[in-house]
Amino acid sequence: MEIVSGALPSLLPKLAELLAGEYNMQKEVKGGIIFLQAELESMQCALEKISKTPADKLDDQDKIWTRNVREMSYDIEDTIDTYMVQCKGRKPPEQHSFKEAIDRVLKWFRQPKIRRKIAKEIREIKSRVEEVAQRRDRYKISSDVAERTTIDPRLFAQYENVTELVGIDEARDDLINNIMIEENEDTFKQGKILSIVGFGGLGKTTLANAVYKKIRAQFECCAFVSVSQTPDLKKLYKGLLYDLGKSINAEQLDERRLIEVLREFLGDKRYFVVVDDIWDISVWKMIRCALPDNDVGYTIITTTRISDVAEQVGGAYKIKPLSLNYSRKLLYIRIYGNENKDNNENIEKCPVDELAEISDKILKKCAGVPLAIITMASLLACKPRNKMEWYEVYNSVGAGLENNLDVKNMRKILSFSYYELSSHLRTCLLYLSMFPEDSIIDKDRLIWMWIGEGFIQFDKPGKSLFDLGESYFNELINRSMIQPVKSLNGNQIYACRIHDMVLDLICSLSSEENFVTLLNDMDRTSPSNKIRRLALQSCKKSDVMDHAIMQYARSVVVFPNAVTQLPDPGSCRVLRVLDLEGCNLSQGNRLKGLGNLYHLRYLGLSSTIISQLPEEIGNLQFLQTLDVRFTKISRLPSAVVQLRNLMCLYIEGSTTVPNGIGNLKCLEQLDCLGIDDSTINILEELSQLTELRRLYIESDAWDDKLFECLRMLKNLQEIEIVVNWIPRPCIGLNTWVPPSHIRVLRLEWCWQFRRFPAWLNPSRLLDLTFISINVKELHQVDLLTLGRLPALHFLSLFDGNKMHRGVIRRFFVGAGSFPLLEVCYLDGFVWPVVFQQGAMPRLIKLNFESFYVLEARGIACDLGLGNLPSLRVLKADLLRKDNSQEEAELAKAALRHAAEMHPNNPCHDISISYEVR
Repeated sequence: MEIVSGALPSLLPKLAELLAGEYNMQKEVKGGIIFLQAELESMQCALEKISKTPADKLDDQDKIWTRNVREMSYDIEDTIDTYMVQCKGRKPPEQHSFKEAIDRVLKWFRQPKIRRKIAKEIREIKSRVEEVAQRRDRYKISSDVAERTTIDPRLFAQYENVTELVGIDEARDDLINNIMIEENEDTFKQGKILSIVGFGGLGKTTLANAVYKKIRAQFECCAFVSVSQTPDLKKLYKGLLYDLGKSINAEQLDERRLIEVLREFLGDKRYFVVVDDIWDISVWKMIRCALPDNDVGYTIITTTRISDVAEQVGGAYKIKPLSLNYSRKLLYIRIYGNENKDNNENIEKCPVDELAEISDKILKKCAGVPLAIITMASLLACKPRNKMEWYEVYNSVGAGLENNLDVKNMRKILSFSYYELSSHLRTCLLYLSMFPEDSIIDKDRLIWMWIGEGFIQFDKPGKSLFDLGESYFNELINRSMIQPVKSLNGNQIYACRIHDMVLDLICSLSSEENFVTLLNDMDRTSPSNKIRRLALQSCKKSDVMDHAIMQYARSVVVFPNAVTQLPDPGSCRVLRVLDLEGCNLSQGNRLKGLGNLYHLRYLGLSSTIISQLPEEIGNLQFLQTLDVRFTKISRLPSAVVQLRNLMCLYIEGSTTVPNGIGNLKCLEQLDCLGIDDSTINILEELSQLTELRRLYIESDAWDDKLFECLRMLKNLQEIEIVVNWIPRPCIGLNTWVPPSHIRVLRLEWCWQFRRFPAWLNPSRLLDLTFISINVKELHQVDLLTLGRLPALHFLSLFDGNKMHRGVIRRFFVGAGSFPLLEVCYLDGFVWPVVFQQGAMPRLIKLNFESFYVLEARGIACDLGLGNLPSLRVLKADLLRKDNSQEEAELAKAALRHAAEMHPNNPCHDISISYEVR
């Protein structure tokens, strides 16, 4: 069971706002809110402590109490939000003065009634809070009852029979090769530290143990110790001494003295130590103090689920999932092993043809994770060998219906990572249970939904909610809870996937805590009569949504297969998030009542084929995100400019925005704004949006007003400007200086700098990760400058100097340059461009666009591609002159040979084109 803190993180700031705001409350109400604030803060602290306890160790009374607190917090926030809406009212469109006067009079009459109502509700809430607090005290049981002893299931990995493990030999030998220097040399002469990192259940401990058994005889002394999430360092140091064979009475020694004993003992010995399961870099630093550098050599292997920890410990070795063949072999050996003793080595085909299809479905769910495969095999081994029984197992694991011990152990291992997360990250992760398995979940979409739900609260001035949400997203990747999905160019992480076994875990936890209600083919339902969040994934026609339980829903996410079951939005009176991406809304009036969703923060209508938005959208005064990309909307309604809290507006470049967009003072992301000669004056309003952090513009024409506008936008972090042609020179381009905190700068080829911009300074642009520019006069020193940009991951550089294309100009990419670059496009360069040893150590994709070939003989043929250790993709479009076919063929052959000789054997696509003048 997960302890979800409900609405407390977003509720407490709202109570503070009520006390400090303009709500003119009665003294009794203020006193009640002060009481609630203090009481709920104490409850939140108690929940934080309880949430750190794994579910199987949690007292039942605590579970009941936390459930009551959570549900109560949702109801309180709904009440407070409703009061805020009533007090502030809906800002009507521009009206004549007489109508405005009438509205003000009516509002004055309404206020006393509203205040009396909230006073009554605060009294009732206060009574409910007191009752919840007293109930816990009434039934509290003494905590000195003996706790049940539990065994960490990961311990068994150290004693796994190696003959039963599949694929371990390859991974073991690969890891040993990473440790060794050269076969014929004294292999372990130098110290070597390597950290195995990967998802829970991938077999990190098993692999480390296999390596340990294989090479420990080559060392004078060795040890294998486990750290865990709550390490006892004194006990760990004593374990090291015991394994290393140091006889000493360590009981009376403190940690400092134990470190000294270890350092003295290991100072002149070649030793091998495995430190398993590190969660915190500070703990590793304490352990490292006891493991000294020496002149005879040592090897240390650690394991961790956290990428940052692995990088800081030493060389990160990313453990890979099992291949499909190895996965099949492991599954079938575990199920049929005793029946096929003579055929275990080659059992890669399901012995029962009828079960082949469901076997592959099960293996897909396991995704090469040995722990998951072994767990599923243990379930299937004791089931009849028929398709229906195996499908039942396949469907039941994620629904939390299977009580098998192996399933519990698997979930327990996965939950170690889960409970190590802070409470706000656990809440964000649980929200991913809204999405079906195998979904590619867009990062920006997810973060804005988190913001709409109130999961993300300001923690420090100057940092936006989206930036904070992005840090949450990255931390979940860092801790191996979600898997990153990169864009086609291989550079930017734009989405994530979630492993099926993690999805099963969080779906089970979400259901227990009434966090998310799923309706899909497996008929998962919530145990509560109040739906807080609803995911309609795929519903039967017989499913009917009860409006009475929908009135408490905070999020409704509908997927295309369930659009026919879309509930009436008007029945969801406290809805914060409504996402209908991909649903066909062209038939009927499915957005009827949208203007009554006064609490709505997120409205996702991308790819819904709608042609217009209702004018009532102006009523949604709390709306933060509006996404109408890939629709048929040609013009936004004029009421959109009333959305004063809007932070993110996603539209198509062909969608016209109304006058008054300058009113959207909170806007941080605008993607994509289309501008032509008839709408050029909108730039004046655009310059008023000083909170903009991301701006994407498309246009067929331009003038220097653009750069006058950009100079006003001091907070911009991402700028993308795409134009087809520029009818007149843009003087402003060469005088404009982007903000120093810019991260993405994409100016398509039409925007040409006369010379390399002086502001492209490595000491100034510390955050720049993506740049695409066109420079008319490019020189070797400019390439050196670009190579020193400390955070650059993507480079698209166009050499626009046509005068030099008849002259051989050799560019060198020097050692140590472009340390983080992963994708590089070089357009308009003249052969050769030479990569020296140590250049671009992380480059994955290299693309030569319009690569001019004048000479390709001799040393010019060697571009140094072998010096790019991470290269995986090579593409080149070679351009030849009238009489340079032979040179072009030589260049093509040289590039192909370099790719084939490269250790990574990168995939390559090399073509020759004739230059069109």
